[in-house]
Amino acid sequence: MRPKRIYVLAFLVGICLSSFDLTVDTPQDIVAGFNQGKAELISKYFKSTIELAIENNENIYSSTQAEIILKDFFKKNPPLSFSMLHEGGKGESKYAIGSLKTAITNFRVTILLKQENNQTFIHQLRIEKDEV
Repeated sequence: MRPKRIYVLAFLVGICLSSFDLTVDTPQDIVAGFNQGKAELISKYFKSTIELAIENNENIYSSTQAEIILKDFFKKNPPLSFSMLHEGGKGESKYAIGSLKTAITNFRVTILLKQENNQTFIHQLRIEKDEV
């Protein structure tokens, strides 16, 4: 191949690769909500109904009910810090796993996110005691 063609080919491959979304980003409001103990930052991503599991209590709730339950959780477990451990997914579905350190104990947070009409919604939120 001629050098000119190699540069053109490399340029085109670079453009194609840059158009793919190779990262999965959890909205920063969700991360901030867990760091600050602000359920309202997290709940704005709730679908109209959400599967919510906090420790041993698991059910499907309206977004309003789930926000109240999450506020109560933060009141009982004031956050010290929250960090994302892993994010992944495929297509419209993504998940995030985080570590929530509170004044009482540490929790593992699992979030299932789905894209619908260019909006991100939380479909499932699990907060479980970290046994490690």
